[in-house]
Amino acid sequence: MKANKQRALDRLSRLEGQVRGVAKMVESDRYCMDILAQTAAIRSAVLGVERLVLENHAEHCVESAIASGDPEEQRAKFDELIGLLQKASR
Repeated sequence: MKANKQRALDRLSRLEGQVRGVAKMVESDRYCMDILAQTAAIRSAVLGVERLVLENHAEHCVESAIASGDPEEQRAKFDELIGLLQKASR
């Protein structure tokens, strides 16, 4: 996660602020459509963090397994990647 660590942390910090903002909107009985617009933005931001983590996994963990030449390690990392992609697409 080293390569994208700061980018992911920055996005997560913004997400924290967005979630707190939505909580305040709910507390103050803001218009439902405004709240829903913000929750959609939060979902999009979470997907952005997921993309960074998936990118990092492919570029470092999977690449390292391929370079190792170890078929078991390669299969394990490939299976992890498939599992992550399946979870991310739900």
